[in-house]
Amino acid sequence: MTQKDKRFAFSIYLYLGALFITSLVVSNLIFQKFFYWQPFGDIEILGASLFEISVGILPYPLTFLITDLISEIFGKRKANQIVIAGIFASFFSLGIVYTASAVPATEWSPVSNTMFKDVFGNTIVAVFASMMAYLLAQFVDIQIYHFWKRVTKGKYLWLRNNFSTFSSQFIDTFTVVLLLCSFGEIPWDLFYGLVVSGFLFKVLIAFLDTPLLYFFVYLLRKRFNLKIGGEIQLD
Repeated sequence: MTQKDKRFAFSIYLYLGALFITSLVVSNLIFQKFFYWQPFGDIEILGASLFEISVGILPYPLTFLITDLISEIFGKRKANQIVIAGIFASFFSLGIVYTASAVPATEWSPVSNTMFKDVFGNTIVAVFASMMAYLLAQFVDIQIYHFWKRVTKGKYLWLRNNFSTFSSQFIDTFTVVLLLCSFGEIPWDLFYGLVVSGFLFKVLIAFLDTPLLYFFVYLLRKRFNLKIGGEIQLD
């Protein structure tokens, strides 16, 4: 691979990392708004409406698509580096929100102290719960992805993408809802319904993003002349 190709590959890795970190941080900041899909609004599952979930879940599945893409093209170590960078970015954003909440608002401020606290007051709890779930789920996702990549010798991309995502997304959903219920942010009677509903939503997204993963992997393999199972070494 030429130096020009390496620089281009690094740029792709950098932008994928930026999308990953943005999706992760934003999902933590907007989590307090809950919604449901209108077609499923009348369907209940274990005490909660089907797909009655936090808007924070909307950008979150993108993080798993990106780590799978990075794992496939750039390898396990680069995927782990992005995960660690995401943890750092999340706690850094938490520090900014905490500082902004601590300073008093002026009398003419369009956003009062109370309004700011209503929107961002639970961010500390949310980020802690999300980070514990995220840390566990992402590393599980990467480990399972590369396990199946070795077993299948780089073939059957759909299998490792979905198997790794299903396992990690269940761990993520269960852990974050458990912690939020434990901290009193969500009533316990919604626990099972939110876990099942959130997991089913993520499974649906995982199925939908599989063609996207195939598409981007195809483009990158063709651009960098990678064989099946081959990886770009950036170091």
